[in-house]
This record gives sequence, C-alpha cells and structure tokens, in this order.
Amino acid sequence: MLEFDLGSLLDSRQILAAGAWITLKVTLVAIACGIALGTVLAVFGVSRIKALNAFSRAYVSLFRSIPLVMLLLWFFLIVPQVLKAVFDLSPSIDIRLVSAMVAFSMLEAAFFAEIIRAGIIGLSRGQFHAAQALGMTPFQTMRYIILPQAFKAMLPVMLTQCIVIFQDTSLVYVIALGDFFRNAVSIGERDGTLIQMLLFAGLVYWAICSILSMLVKMLQHRTQHD
Repeated sequence: MLEFDLGSLLDSRQILAAGAWITLKVTLVAIACGIALGTVLAVFGVSRIKALNAFSRAYVSLFRSIPLVMLLLWFFLIVPQVLKAVFDLSPSIDIRLVSAMVAFSMLEAAFFAEIIRAGIIGLSRGQFHAAQALGMTPFQTMRYIILPQAFKAMLPVMLTQCIVIFQDTSLVYVIALGDFFRNAVSIGERDGTLIQMLLFAGLVYWAICSILSMLVKMLQHRTQHD
C-alpha cells in the first residue's frame, strides 16, 4: 500500500515552488511569443504576396512536423553554443531555460498561426470590402477590423492551445531543466517516494488543467450566446 509522506512534501515545498515558477515562465513566454509570431505568420499566410505566403506555409509545415522532444534537444545543443559564441558568454553559464523558451515559442508560433489564419479565413469578405470603402489601408484593415474579430472567434481554441502548452512544458525534463515535474521526480528519487511524487505531480497538473478547461468551456458557451 502506498503511503504519502506529507512531511517530505512540506520540507520540499521551496524546491517545488521554484520548479513551478520555471514551468510558469516557460508557459507564459511560449504563449506570448507564440501568439505574437503566430499572428505575423497568419497574416503572411493570407497575404497575396507569394513570398510571404510561401514562407508562412513552409514555417508552419516544418515546425508542426518536428516532435517537441526533438526540437527541445536541438535547441538545447545548438542555442546555448550560438548564444555563448555571439555574446562571448562564459561556458559555465546555464542557459537551458532560454533554450526551452526559444524552442517552445517557435513551435507554438506554428500552431497559433494556423488557429489565427483559420479565424481570418472564416470572416466574411464583406469585412474587407467595407474597410476598403472607408479608405482604410490593408494594414489598418488587418489591425483594426480583421484581427480583433479573428481573435474573438478563435479565443476558445487559443486558450485550449495554452493549456496544451502548459502540459507540454513537462517535456523540458529531457534537457534536465528543473521545472515542477523534474523537481517532483528528483524529490521522489531522493526520498524513495518516486511513485507518490509522480502521482502528486499528476494530480497537480490534472487540477490546474481541469480548472482551465472549465473556464474555456464557460467562455465558449458565453461566446456562442453573444
């Protein structure tokens, strides 16, 4: 029978909190940078300029085809070396966190790009014609008319993708980054309570994702009835 050692858990709360902070930072950076870059790629994807359109499609196709674990390992091996060489950093500096943030941001940009592009394509062409009739430039039309409506229409899907990002951050385990999951495993290995700590970590992820999923469903229900 499994027995959970609450004392060990309480004694390790600072380690778990530090890992949770890293998980949160990777998640927030991936969401912010992913949406920003994804928006640009989405606009490129619906552009009539063939070069921009081709770049967007190639980027999305490339990054959606690469497993996240492989991407993390690539950036873990390549990005630190490049940054240390460019900025003449000390070889002892640990920039695994930056590597993880870059990898997640570039990957999630591809997914957000497709979500936002679908929102743009789903809008009536009348929106574009009305903006042209008002004398708005293509940039103004996209910024003030199209993108706000596309974001509103795809908000539930985007929030669902944010939940997926939070879940996927546990994969930074492969590059030995001390996020919440890895720290929980390390504590379990140290105290001989690995199974209990894995169950605890799983429970935490389940609780957070369940709450966020409920909020997404509430928002989706509200959006459908507006």
